[in-house]
Amino acid sequence: MADVTRAIAAAMSVAASLDLSTNDAIVLHNSNKLTLRLTPCDVLARVAPAGQGVAQFEVELAQRLTEVGCPVRPLEPRVDPRVYARDGFAVTLWAYYEPVAPHASAVDHAKALERLHAGMREVDVSSPRFTDRIAEAADVVANPDRSPALTDSDRVFLSGRLASLRRAIDERDAVEQLLHGEPHPGNVLSTQDGLLFIDLETCCRGPVEFDLAHVPEAVCAHYPGVDQGLLDACRQLVIAMVAAWRWELGDQFPNGRRFGEECLRLLRAGPPWPTLDTVTRQLDGL
Repeated sequence: MADVTRAIAAAMSVAASLDLSTNDAIVLHNSNKLTLRLTPCDVLARVAPAGQGVAQFEVELAQRLTEVGCPVRPLEPRVDPRVYARDGFAVTLWAYYEPVAPHASAVDHAKALERLHAGMREVDVSSPRFTDRIAEAADVVANPDRSPALTDSDRVFLSGRLASLRRAIDERDAVEQLLHGEPHPGNVLSTQDGLLFIDLETCCRGPVEFDLAHVPEAVCAHYPGVDQGLLDACRQLVIAMVAAWRWELGDQFPNGRRFGEECLRLLRAGPPWPTLDTVTRQLDGL
């Protein structure tokens, strides 16, 4: 988010209006949304430009998932669970958890994800399908104005791979349900209350293997009933979508260009398809 100063002021203003004692805001994450820890009230605020609509979806979904016992970060219990509009921003307030070290084991991660999926099957909400994410990535690739640095040959290759993977996964006719969308380790909190999933804005419908394609290999090994062939296709799809997003003009991902180049190399190299955390570790070691 470009206008960090105004976004912080909006979050602190909302908190003050709700009688939450706030004299400082610590930036925890800054991307398409700004994530803040407000102190001394210890509230987590998420701030996004108003009008996107996803904040309302995330609030409503978090309420529903909390009600059925899903391991997700709950909304801040001291205030009304809603989206607060302030100075052109949408502000949502969540319970803050102090991270607990060390991170949870692969077994615990798999069990928490299984619990999340079980609870999500009980929740009837309107959500996009995972293929909408593919369409978004394909549009980045197809539009040179959105990905000007992508070569013509890479553009043709990546566009074709996204289309063929969508067809291959659809042809499997797998059972679909509500998913987190991106349950990678960065979206999992280790807390004194156990593992909690965060950032529900990516939720979509699809086969559970689409979620599993975002987690480490060791986590998949402890998740029951995995269709390995479908998981391989979904892992390849995730690499292809990430490749598209890393080539998008204005992408702020650290080492984004190098990440995009490596994803293209992996797609051309063929199986076995690595997990995203493996790719990240390899790049960090370069």
